[in-house]
Amino acid sequence: MSATPEPPAAPALPIHQRFEPTAAQLQGRVIAVTGAGDGIGRAVALAAAAHGAEVVLIGRTVGKLEQVHARIAELGGAEASIAPLDLEKAVARDYDQLAAALLQRYGRLDGLVHNAAILGTLAPIEHFDVPTWCRVLHVNLTAAFALTQVLLPVLRASRDASIVFTTSSAARRADAFWGAYAVSKSGIETLSHVLAEELESSGNLRVNVLDPGAVRTRMRRQAFPAEDMSGLAAPEDVVRPYLWLLSEASRGVNGQRLDCQTGRPAPRR
Repeated sequence: MSATPEPPAAPALPIHQRFEPTAAQLQGRVIAVTGAGDGIGRAVALAAAAHGAEVVLIGRTVGKLEQVHARIAELGGAEASIAPLDLEKAVARDYDQLAAALLQRYGRLDGLVHNAAILGTLAPIEHFDVPTWCRVLHVNLTAAFALTQVLLPVLRASRDASIVFTTSSAARRADAFWGAYAVSKSGIETLSHVLAEELESSGNLRVNVLDPGAVRTRMRRQAFPAEDMSGLAAPEDVVRPYLWLLSEASRGVNGQRLDCQTGRPAPRR
């Protein structure tokens, strides 16, 4: 009588998804997060602070940033900073003032997480509103470029700095009606790869991209108002890869596009 074959072992999760940060994994590191007042940005900011980072909360709505700041204080994290910045309306002076303030207060920046984004309108290209197109491309792509550019000298002052861009499966699926959002995320991926190549020889500055997958966020509800979101990951469920890329544990990893979730279909975000 032959033995019953053992079922095949489940493939091991990639390191960025199974990373177990220590309580002080980000101790002494200064991490800036855009879109820190809500959703994934808020979850990443809180998680970074919980693991020892001094967090710079960048966002448009001061009230939301203040709530995150207060929550970090309640959890006993290092004091966070609030940096109001409206990516739709900010001009060069606003970016320069932010960079100067960070350099003056901290002397460096060890991590920059780009999470802020807007969905815009889901509509066919033939009828897409041009001002909305320009607004989405500006907030999601051009502002990320401008902020990265102005903060590069502050990041270079760190002995180990990490830039993390947030992308979406929409960048690669290119589904009908996703217009400006899909194009903006495709641009983010290209921008990150170009920057990673340019900084390859820097030795202390790396650039990578994370796709959170389907997550229970306000933007997800806006895109899929009739969807049952109860089975989707919460923002807190996808922070582990962000913490890995922001920590020295991922030093040397550059130019990668990584998924925060494995084993799920790849729905649009």
